Amino acid sequence: MDLGLRGKRVLITGASQGIGEGIAEAFAEEGASLLLVARSGDKLDAIASRLRAAHGVTVDTLAIDLTATGSIDRVAAMAKDVDVLVNNAGAIPGGDLWTIDEAKWRAGWELKVFGYINLVRAVYPLMKARGAGVILNNIGNGGQNYDAEYVAGSTGNAALMAFTCAIGGASLADGIRVIGVNPGPVATERIVKMLKGKATTRFGNASRYEELLGTYPRGRAATVHEVADLFPFLASERSAYTSGTIITVDGGITSKRSV
Repeated sequence: MDLGLRGKRVLITGASQGIGEGIAEAFAEEGASLLLVARSGDKLDAIASRLRAAHGVTVDTLAIDLTATGSIDRVAAMAKDVDVLVNNAGAIPGGDLWTIDEAKWRAGWELKVFGYINLVRAVYPLMKARGAGVILNNIGNGGQNYDAEYVAGSTGNAALMAFTCAIGGASLADGIRVIGVNPGPVATERIVKMLKGKATTRFGNASRYEELLGTYPRGRAATVHEVADLFPFLASERSAYTSGTIITVDGGITSKRSV
Protein backbone atom coordinates (compact mmCIF):
# COMPACT_ATOMS: atom_id res chain seq x y z
CA MET A 1 0.00 0.00 0.00
CA ASP A 2 1.36 3.39 -1.02
CA LEU A 3 0.47 5.78 1.80
CA GLY A 4 1.55 8.90 -0.08
CA LEU A 5 4.37 9.68 2.33
CA ARG A 6 7.23 9.72 -0.17
CA GLY A 7 9.33 12.81 0.44
CA LYS A 8 7.46 13.83 3.59
CA ARG A 9 9.71 15.02 6.41
CA VAL A 10 9.34 12.96 9.59
CA LEU A 11 10.99 13.78 12.92
CA ILE A 12 11.29 10.84 15.34
CA THR A 13 12.66 11.18 18.86
CA GLY A 14 14.14 8.24 20.74
CA ALA A 15 14.96 6.75 17.35
CA SER A 16 18.15 4.87 18.26
CA GLN A 17 16.55 1.61 19.37
CA GLY A 18 13.38 -0.35 20.05
CA ILE A 19 10.06 1.03 18.85
CA GLY A 20 11.68 4.29 17.72
CA GLU A 21 14.02 2.45 15.37
CA GLY A 22 11.07 0.39 14.12
CA ILE A 23 9.04 3.54 13.42
CA ALA A 24 11.97 4.98 11.47
CA GLU A 25 12.14 1.78 9.39
CA ALA A 26 8.39 1.87 8.72
CA PHE A 27 8.50 5.45 7.45
CA ALA A 28 11.64 4.74 5.40
CA GLU A 29 9.81 1.88 3.69
CA GLU A 30 7.24 4.48 2.57
CA GLY A 31 9.96 6.73 1.15
CA ALA A 32 9.78 9.45 3.79
CA SER A 33 12.74 11.67 4.62
CA LEU A 34 13.81 11.28 8.23
CA LEU A 35 15.24 13.37 11.03
CA LEU A 36 16.24 11.00 13.81
CA VAL A 37 16.87 12.31 17.32
CA ALA A 38 18.34 10.46 20.31
CA ARG A 39 21.18 10.66 22.79
CA SER A 40 23.41 8.07 21.11
CA GLY A 41 25.10 9.48 18.03
CA ASP A 42 26.80 6.19 17.18
CA LYS A 43 23.53 4.25 17.18
CA LEU A 44 21.79 6.94 15.14
CA ASP A 45 24.58 6.97 12.55
CA ALA A 46 24.41 3.19 12.16
CA ILE A 47 20.62 3.24 11.71
CA ALA A 48 20.82 6.15 9.29
CA SER A 49 23.39 4.36 7.13
CA ARG A 50 21.29 1.20 7.06
CA LEU A 51 18.08 3.00 6.12
CA ARG A 52 19.76 5.06 3.39
CA ALA A 53 21.23 1.92 1.84
CA ALA A 54 18.07 -0.17 2.17
CA HIS A 55 15.47 2.40 1.10
CA GLY A 56 17.30 5.21 -0.70
CA VAL A 57 15.87 7.86 1.60
CA THR A 58 17.34 11.00 3.13
CA VAL A 59 18.18 10.56 6.80
CA ASP A 60 19.54 13.32 9.03
CA THR A 61 20.45 12.77 12.66
CA LEU A 62 20.80 14.85 15.79
CA ALA A 63 22.45 13.40 18.88
CA ILE A 64 21.07 15.36 21.82
CA ASP A 65 19.76 15.01 25.35
CA LEU A 66 16.22 16.37 25.18
CA THR A 67 16.29 17.22 28.88
CA ALA A 68 19.27 19.57 28.47
CA THR A 69 18.70 23.32 28.54
CA GLY A 70 18.03 24.65 25.04
CA SER A 71 17.67 21.22 23.46
CA ILE A 72 14.00 21.63 22.49
CA ASP A 73 14.83 24.89 20.71
CA ARG A 74 17.64 23.17 18.79
CA VAL A 75 15.35 20.38 17.67
CA ALA A 76 12.61 22.82 16.70
CA ALA A 77 15.08 24.82 14.62
CA MET A 78 15.89 21.69 12.61
CA ALA A 79 12.21 20.71 12.49
CA LYS A 80 10.81 23.89 10.99
CA ASP A 81 9.68 22.06 7.84
CA VAL A 82 8.66 18.66 9.25
CA ASP A 83 5.33 17.20 8.18
CA VAL A 84 5.18 14.61 10.95
CA LEU A 85 6.45 14.68 14.54
CA VAL A 86 6.71 11.36 16.36
CA ASN A 87 7.30 11.78 20.09
CA ASN A 88 8.88 8.54 21.27
CA ALA A 89 11.81 9.40 23.56
CA GLY A 90 11.74 8.36 27.17
CA ALA A 91 11.29 5.35 29.43
CA ILE A 92 9.76 5.99 32.83
CA PRO A 93 11.21 3.51 35.35
CA GLY A 94 9.15 0.73 36.87
CA GLY A 95 8.60 0.37 40.60
CA ASP A 96 6.13 1.23 43.33
CA LEU A 97 5.70 4.55 45.13
CA TRP A 98 8.45 3.80 47.64
CA THR A 99 10.90 2.40 45.09
CA ILE A 100 10.62 5.38 42.73
CA ASP A 101 11.69 8.36 44.80
CA GLU A 102 11.07 11.95 43.76
CA ALA A 103 14.37 12.27 41.87
CA LYS A 104 13.71 9.15 39.74
CA TRP A 105 10.09 10.18 39.19
CA ARG A 106 11.01 13.67 38.04
CA ALA A 107 13.81 12.40 35.79
CA GLY A 108 11.45 9.97 34.06
CA TRP A 109 8.80 12.60 33.53
CA GLU A 110 11.28 15.25 32.40
CA LEU A 111 12.13 13.29 29.25
CA LYS A 112 8.89 11.56 28.41
CA VAL A 113 6.04 13.68 29.82
CA PHE A 114 7.50 17.18 29.64
CA GLY A 115 9.66 16.26 26.66
CA TYR A 116 6.56 15.42 24.64
CA ILE A 117 4.68 18.48 25.84
CA ASN A 118 7.54 20.89 25.20
CA LEU A 119 8.30 19.55 21.72
CA VAL A 120 4.64 19.82 20.76
CA ARG A 121 4.64 23.37 22.13
CA ALA A 122 7.61 24.18 19.88
CA VAL A 123 6.60 22.35 16.69
CA TYR A 124 2.83 22.91 16.65
CA PRO A 125 3.07 26.65 15.76
CA LEU A 126 5.39 25.80 12.85
CA MET A 127 2.85 23.33 11.49
CA LYS A 128 0.00 25.77 12.13
CA ALA A 129 1.78 28.44 10.08
CA ARG A 130 1.82 26.02 7.13
CA GLY A 131 -1.71 24.80 7.83
CA ALA A 132 -0.76 21.14 7.95
CA GLY A 133 0.98 18.56 10.11
CA VAL A 134 0.62 15.38 12.12
CA ILE A 135 1.81 14.79 15.69
CA LEU A 136 1.96 11.19 16.91
CA ASN A 137 2.65 10.52 20.59
CA ASN A 138 3.87 7.02 21.41
CA ILE A 139 2.61 6.62 24.97
CA GLY A 140 1.83 3.17 26.39
CA ASN A 141 -1.12 1.22 27.73
CA GLY A 142 0.08 1.68 31.31
CA GLY A 143 -1.99 4.87 31.20
CA GLN A 144 -5.10 2.71 30.83
CA ASN A 145 -4.09 -0.13 33.14
CA TYR A 146 -3.13 1.39 36.47
CA ASP A 147 -0.27 -0.55 38.01
CA ALA A 148 1.07 0.09 41.51
CA GLU A 149 4.34 -1.53 40.41
CA TYR A 150 4.62 0.99 37.56
CA VAL A 151 3.14 3.98 39.32
CA ALA A 152 5.25 6.73 37.76
CA GLY A 153 4.72 5.30 34.27
CA SER A 154 0.99 4.70 34.69
CA THR A 155 0.51 8.23 35.97
CA GLY A 156 2.74 9.80 33.32
CA ASN A 157 1.11 7.88 30.46
CA ALA A 158 -2.36 8.84 31.68
CA ALA A 159 -1.26 12.48 31.66
CA LEU A 160 0.04 12.17 28.09
CA MET A 161 -3.20 10.54 26.99
CA ALA A 162 -5.15 13.50 28.38
CA PHE A 163 -2.71 15.94 26.80
CA THR A 164 -3.00 14.26 23.40
CA CYS A 165 -6.79 14.24 23.46
CA ALA A 166 -6.99 17.84 24.70
CA ILE A 167 -4.70 19.20 21.97
CA GLY A 168 -5.94 16.88 19.22
CA GLY A 169 -9.58 17.62 19.94
CA ALA A 170 -9.17 21.14 18.61
CA SER A 171 -6.15 20.83 16.32
CA LEU A 172 -7.95 20.11 13.04
CA ALA A 173 -9.04 23.74 13.03
CA ASP A 174 -5.33 24.49 12.46
CA GLY A 175 -4.89 21.73 9.87
CA ILE A 176 -3.04 19.53 12.37
CA ARG A 177 -3.88 16.06 13.64
CA VAL A 178 -2.69 14.88 17.08
CA ILE A 179 -2.99 11.18 17.91
CA GLY A 180 -1.70 8.89 20.65
CA VAL A 181 -0.63 5.26 20.31
CA ASN A 182 -0.66 3.01 23.37
CA PRO A 183 1.45 -0.09 22.85
CA GLY A 184 1.21 -2.88 25.37
CA PRO A 185 4.23 -5.13 26.01
CA VAL A 186 6.62 -5.03 23.04
CA ALA A 187 9.60 -7.32 22.50
CA THR A 188 12.41 -4.85 23.25
CA GLU A 189 15.26 -4.68 25.75
CA ARG A 190 13.04 -2.46 27.90
CA ILE A 191 10.34 -5.09 28.38
CA VAL A 192 12.92 -7.71 29.30
CA LYS A 193 14.29 -5.37 31.97
CA MET A 194 10.81 -4.70 33.34
CA LEU A 195 9.87 -8.39 33.38
CA LYS A 196 13.09 -9.26 35.17
CA GLY A 197 12.19 -6.70 37.82
CA LYS A 198 8.74 -8.21 38.25
CA ALA A 199 10.18 -11.73 38.34
CA THR A 200 12.53 -10.66 41.11
CA THR A 201 9.61 -9.24 43.08
CA ARG A 202 7.28 -12.17 42.54
CA PHE A 203 9.64 -15.15 42.39
CA GLY A 204 12.84 -13.86 43.92
CA ASN A 205 14.61 -14.81 40.69
CA ALA A 206 15.06 -12.47 37.69
CA SER A 207 15.88 -15.37 35.36
CA ARG A 208 12.27 -16.57 35.60
CA TYR A 209 11.02 -13.52 33.68
CA GLU A 210 10.02 -15.61 30.64
CA GLU A 211 7.32 -17.27 32.74
CA LEU A 212 5.50 -13.94 32.80
CA LEU A 213 5.21 -13.92 29.00
CA GLY A 214 2.61 -16.65 29.27
CA THR A 215 0.12 -14.14 30.65
CA TYR A 216 0.25 -12.07 27.43
CA PRO A 217 -1.99 -12.64 24.39
CA ARG A 218 -0.54 -15.42 22.21
CA GLY A 219 1.95 -16.05 24.98
CA ARG A 220 4.30 -13.32 23.81
CA ALA A 221 4.88 -9.60 23.59
CA ALA A 222 4.10 -7.73 20.38
CA THR A 223 6.84 -7.45 17.80
CA VAL A 224 8.22 -3.98 17.15
CA HIS A 225 6.72 -3.89 13.65
CA GLU A 226 3.27 -4.87 14.89
CA VAL A 227 3.31 -1.49 16.63
CA ALA A 228 5.57 0.60 14.40
CA ASP A 229 3.73 -0.10 11.15
CA LEU A 230 0.67 1.72 12.49
CA PHE A 231 2.46 5.07 12.58
CA PRO A 232 2.83 5.70 8.82
CA PHE A 233 -0.86 4.89 8.30
CA LEU A 234 -1.91 7.36 11.01
CA ALA A 235 0.39 9.98 9.46
CA SER A 236 -1.10 9.48 6.00
CA GLU A 237 -4.13 11.04 4.34
CA ARG A 238 -5.83 7.64 4.57
CA SER A 239 -6.32 8.56 8.24
CA ALA A 240 -7.18 12.22 7.64
CA TYR A 241 -10.21 12.23 9.96
CA THR A 242 -8.36 10.83 12.97
CA SER A 243 -7.38 13.26 15.73
CA GLY A 244 -7.70 13.71 19.46
CA THR A 245 -7.85 10.01 20.21
CA ILE A 246 -5.74 7.13 21.52
CA ILE A 247 -5.25 3.88 19.62
CA THR A 248 -4.28 0.92 21.78
CA VAL A 249 -2.20 -1.94 20.37
CA ASP A 250 -1.92 -4.54 23.12
CA GLY A 251 -3.58 -7.72 21.88
CA GLY A 252 -6.71 -6.95 23.89
CA ILE A 253 -5.06 -6.62 27.30
CA THR A 254 -6.86 -3.37 28.10
CA SER A 255 -10.22 -4.67 26.87
CA LYS A 256 -9.93 -7.97 28.76
CA ARG A 257 -10.80 -6.49 32.14
CA SER A 258 -14.13 -7.71 33.50
CA VAL A 259 -16.28 -7.36 36.58
